[in-house]
Amino acid sequence: MEDSAISNKEKIWQVVHQIPRGKVSSYGQVAKLAGLPGYARYVGHVMKNLPEGTKLPWYRVANSQGKLSFPHDSREYQTQKSRLEAEGVVFVNGRFSLKKFGWTQAAG
Repeated sequence: MEDSAISNKEKIWQVVHQIPRGKVSSYGQVAKLAGLPGYARYVGHVMKNLPEGTKLPWYRVANSQGKLSFPHDSREYQTQKSRLEAEGVVFVNGRFSLKKFGWTQAAG
């Protein structure tokens, strides 16, 4: 799958880089926008394995139920939640509204 000049990983990074402050995208939407429909799990894998100290706003990617995918008691969950809250994303009972905070960039 990585036969083009830009790797699939880089395509995913480019999409995630575009997600604006205060907005969240699902793994599936990132996959679709990167030209990899059906590869939501791969997007999760790429996000989990970002280089140390990355400036990419990885925390703006969550699951399609409006929940964070890390275990609630993990440091990663707390980091992601606090970064999103600092950008104005509101959590109610551990969830945020994708209608309100979802990034509506169209594929293509």
